[in-house]
Amino acid sequence: MSISAADVKALRDRTGAGMMDCKKALAEANGDMDAAIEILRKKGQKVSEKRADREANQGIIVTHISDDGTKAVALALNCETDFVARNDEFIQSATDFANVAYDNEISDIETLKKAELQGRTVEEHLKELVGKIGEKIEISRLELVKTEGTIVSYMHPGNQLAVLVDFSNSIDDNVGKDVAMQIAAMNPIAVRQEEVPTDVVDKEIEIAKEQLINEGKPVEIAEKAAKGKLRRFYEERVLLDQKFVKDSSVSVRDYLKNNNASDVKSFYRLQLGESN
Repeated sequence: MSISAADVKALRDRTGAGMMDCKKALAEANGDMDAAIEILRKKGQKVSEKRADREANQGIIVTHISDDGTKAVALALNCETDFVARNDEFIQSATDFANVAYDNEISDIETLKKAELQGRTVEEHLKELVGKIGEKIEISRLELVKTEGTIVSYMHPGNQLAVLVDFSNSIDDNVGKDVAMQIAAMNPIAVRQEEVPTDVVDKEIEIAKEQLINEGKPVEIAEKAAKGKLRRFYEERVLLDQKFVKDSSVSVRDYLKNNNASDVKSFYRLQLGESN
């Protein structure tokens, strides 16, 4: 059957798909607009499967935090190219997905995919976005934070690195932002020493011991000295033990104490290209 240019344009306006894709979908659907939309969605699924093994290290991170600082969401939406990461529809989709997670207090990606957004699931919106854009697109990180204290957020310019920090009580804006920026810059793995996983500590001790043995130290001495080397590891990777980036003469713990600031309960650092 003959497909009019007006119908092709109407389908393109509704889906954002390419003109030729719209024309082919309408022809396959015998001019039925809704059926053509479903065909394009299915095409999006095929594109998603075809590109499943592609790298998607570009994208955007968005955050949504309540006015009183007691609830926040951070979401990373990944794509293949920086060009797509700057696409208005891609950015709006990331914002919409984050809002769904925030409104419904969803903390895991699979549950978010099943949640409703404008009459369809988030997963259906993702598949449609893949069909329109033609790149692998996926939600790679999702963090929901609720607290009786105060959450402070920091977004690094470019929206590819974000931090949420949960403080036990209210916090001065500048102090809170300084700690969030510290986390962004220094990438700690825990707030305090006792929160570092045992296997990580054991591995560091083993590495230090091997180094000392290779330097000619006896095994007994190497074992004791290796535990002593943990102090430097903690100073590099534990938030409160790290040297404060704006004043290396004090630790982050000292900086908080000097400003009569509340304790850090937890933090969440999202960076595109890095796993949880």
